[in-house]
Amino acid sequence: MSTSTAPTPASAPVSKENPVKAPKAPKAPRRVRRRGETGLAGSLASHGVLTVASLIALFPILWLVYLSLGPDKDDYLHPGGIWDKMTFANYTFVLEHTKFFDWLKSSLIVTLGTTAIGVLIAATTGYAVSRMRFPGYKKFMWVLLVTQMFPVAVLMVPMYQILSDLKLIDNYFGLVLVYCTTVIPYSAWLLKGYFDTIPFEIDEAGRVDGLTPFGTFFRLILPLAKPGLAVAAFYNFLTAFSEVAFASTFMLSDDKYTLAVGLQSFVSEHDAQRNLMAATAVLIALPAAAFFYLVQKNLVTGLTAGGTKG
Repeated sequence: MSTSTAPTPASAPVSKENPVKAPKAPKAPRRVRRRGETGLAGSLASHGVLTVASLIALFPILWLVYLSLGPDKDDYLHPGGIWDKMTFANYTFVLEHTKFFDWLKSSLIVTLGTTAIGVLIAATTGYAVSRMRFPGYKKFMWVLLVTQMFPVAVLMVPMYQILSDLKLIDNYFGLVLVYCTTVIPYSAWLLKGYFDTIPFEIDEAGRVDGLTPFGTFFRLILPLAKPGLAVAAFYNFLTAFSEVAFASTFMLSDDKYTLAVGLQSFVSEHDAQRNLMAATAVLIALPAAAFFYLVQKNLVTGLTAGGTKG
């Protein structure tokens, strides 16, 4: 006895009325964008904005260098004509026929002295307020801020009188002391915020090992505070390097002028040698750029760390 079976769907005949449908391929999982990751359009937009911002920041510097290559003092009025007559004669004149190297020596003495003394005093002050609890330690920091409220014109006369009584007029050390009164309050606040981010357990470990408070500070804390010290040193350096009012008042000898004051010698009552000023300004920027290069690795870390805890 024979039996017949119905054809299965797999073996069913293929016809126009009953076509075989191919199985659909599985869709690839959609890539999930991570936090902080931008798409192509966002990346192009951000790079475009950064490029434009960089060009805006570099334009004044490049324009100053371009003007410094013009041989005539009135070339800045017709900058298009500089291209055909570029020369380094302005730099040669400044280096050979002015007291540029005397001004550079004075600037380095005053600036490095201010940086060293200012950072040392500000570091000890910030560490003391961060770690020690003495009567009035909170008000002390506010008193430092109050000293920054007085304008230069108000401080000029009393400072001149004090320096005159101390026989420090036209003296490098006197100008360093004046600059320290300007840079130490801000640097102390900055370093105090940075020392707050260093765990107090490090101080306790130093005491367990038999270190004195000064030993703990110099051997354990300062090496950890290099980024904060770099920011304070950079601020002190730029403040002393570019200051004009105090330097032009307290330094009387032209061979003791700082670079910022010496730059004014190219401007008289009826004339201004702007080509020489531009060349001198470019030369003045080189020491500041070199100091920035030395400390730039620690600048970003030092600027941001102090704000994490306060």
